[in-house]
Amino acid sequence: MIRFLSIVPLCLGLGACMAPATVEQPSRAATAAAPMLPPMKTFRSLPAARPSVSNNELARDIIDLAFKLESGAPLTHFTRVEGPVSVRLAGQTSVSLSMELDKLLTRLRREAGINIKRVTSGDTPANITIEAVPHAQIRRHLPAAACFVAPNVSSLAEFGRAKRSPRTDWRQLQSRQRLAIFIPADAPPQEMRDCLHEELAQALGPLNDLYRLPDSVFNDDNIHTVLTGYDMLVLRAIYAPELRTGMTQAQVAQRLPNILKRLNPGGRSEGAHFRPDTPRNWIDAIHGALGPGISPTTRRDHAQRAVTIAAAEGWQDHRRAYAHYALARVTQYQDPDYSLSHYLAAQRYYAKTPDTGLHRAQVAQHLAAYALHNGQAQAALDLIDPHLSVVRQHENAALLSTLLLLRAEALDLKGLTAEARLVRLDSLGWARYGFGSDAAVRAKAQEIATLNPLNRGNGRL
Repeated sequence: MIRFLSIVPLCLGLGACMAPATVEQPSRAATAAAPMLPPMKTFRSLPAARPSVSNNELARDIIDLAFKLESGAPLTHFTRVEGPVSVRLAGQTSVSLSMELDKLLTRLRREAGINIKRVTSGDTPANITIEAVPHAQIRRHLPAAACFVAPNVSSLAEFGRAKRSPRTDWRQLQSRQRLAIFIPADAPPQEMRDCLHEELAQALGPLNDLYRLPDSVFNDDNIHTVLTGYDMLVLRAIYAPELRTGMTQAQVAQRLPNILKRLNPGGRSEGAHFRPDTPRNWIDAIHGALGPGISPTTRRDHAQRAVTIAAAEGWQDHRRAYAHYALARVTQYQDPDYSLSHYLAAQRYYAKTPDTGLHRAQVAQHLAAYALHNGQAQAALDLIDPHLSVVRQHENAALLSTLLLLRAEALDLKGLTAEARLVRLDSLGWARYGFGSDAAVRAKAQEIATLNPLNRGNGRL
């Protein structure tokens, strides 16, 4: 129901984490970018790959997603938006947000089978209103939220008047007839799109997030930013004609086997992982490590506790990896070598878990930054190149541009300046989508350029 801010800075590598080295002249990236940046690149929306998942496991996931809130509080009955679903944009909208909504609605109709359409201001009131507002206004209501969805309101002003009343309490929701999604109008295009995917999916269906899901936006780790094939299958099941608002958990559970037999025939023979539930103390430790307003020492303590709990649980999956990843992120400034050891541990555990290609790409950017900082150009390229296609597939422009900027610096370090120039130009087009403003794009290019030994301390170009 809420997409949280990324509290800990991404801090790619040692150039951003240690005392900065003196750069006597501007980097090639900054010099080239200063006059004009290339046009923004965008992704062509393609259907997500169908997941390989056991129907027994999927049924368990759907029940947990539909009958619990993120807090763990149970819900007494099933809800969804009944009948044709109408969606409207309001507030400080942009061409980019409008295009992303149209692409998402097309996917929801095609991949999830939901009868959903966009309406204009002249039509009857919409089931779901997506209001674009300045992020500062969202923070006034929920300080840690990037965006969120609320029931029984159609504007942020209306939510402000009703936010402490039963009207906006998901636990007391009887039916979903009117909902509002609040998205930051001043965010980069990718962040607006990410909010749109996650919050519209939760307005339509699951109100819970499950850390045990590796291939889903219904997971608070924020690794996936656009709806996956798994997510579309979950939504298709939730909108199956056999289900309706008001059903009990037992009634939904009774109908799911036949629904999934029809929607996911391969799932009848697929082996089930049945990962154990995620204990609340691990979730609290992760939130403590990455949440707002926490000192570096306390962050480290929370992250270390998450690693300890994961080990005690005997996990060998992506949650064990994510605990190491969190510990690596929160120790980059204070202890780069220690941080590196936990990035390597995260990568080992991700490698053991299916459907974690995007997770491994997230770790690879940090490992490549370490390699580049140490002058190991080929090692950096070897870390980056295997992940470029999966990052494109998952439409993560911020991560793609970061990997390409790292790749350009590694090519320059090898003396391949012409190839590096082309890669850098490509990266900046994606960076405009992923990071937004020209200033943010140039800052990211400069940050990564300082990792290159050619740009540190000796004034070389």
